[in-house]
Amino acid sequence: MIIAVDGPAASGKGTIARALAAHYKLPHLDTGLLYRAVAQTLLDHGGDPADEKAAIAACRFKDKLLTDPRLREDAAGIAASIVSTHSAVRAALIDRQRNFAHQPGGAVLDGRDIGTVIAPGADAKLFVRATSQIRARRRHDELAARGGAVTFDHVLADIKARDKRDTTRAAAPLRQAADAVLLDTSYLSIESAIHHAIDIVEQRLAARAGG
Repeated sequence: MIIAVDGPAASGKGTIARALAAHYKLPHLDTGLLYRAVAQTLLDHGGDPADEKAAIAACRFKDKLLTDPRLREDAAGIAASIVSTHSAVRAALIDRQRNFAHQPGGAVLDGRDIGTVIAPGADAKLFVRATSQIRARRRHDELAARGGAVTFDHVLADIKARDKRDTTRAAAPLRQAADAVLLDTSYLSIESAIHHAIDIVEQRLAARAGG
């Protein structure tokens, strides 16, 4: 069973994907970490995320980098949003993601193009969204809890900039797959969002079994 969870930054897709993986006892991959790893590799070597050739070379990172806590920091996230616009970088990371999705037993993957590019034949697809203001508040609270001093307005501007890059890039832009079910988490608690997500997957599985 393959479950694809897509959506913009801070929509709650990662939390939902992890919960679905735990519920169905499936391995989980946050595909955004792959792009953050590329970005962190570039940053570590003084590279420019906008330099496509340098970004392609940085795709040869070792798997252990995926556990580096720096990948969760804002600097890596901003650079990753730029790195992900390079079509050659996305192409270089496709096989790694598809191999994970199609491992025996299946998997849960979350990202921006799982249901449209990585696993278009997924058994269940969710598109998770929330308003930009709410997503910025979530991200700001998260950064503040880590001791960050960034302002809400700065975070909101970054969220909007990421949305624009994600939805307008030439390679695999962020969009809802035609057969994905929309889940708006704007006014849902974490527990409620997870409950809705499980219901969506159960309904999709039942529909596929009946069809």
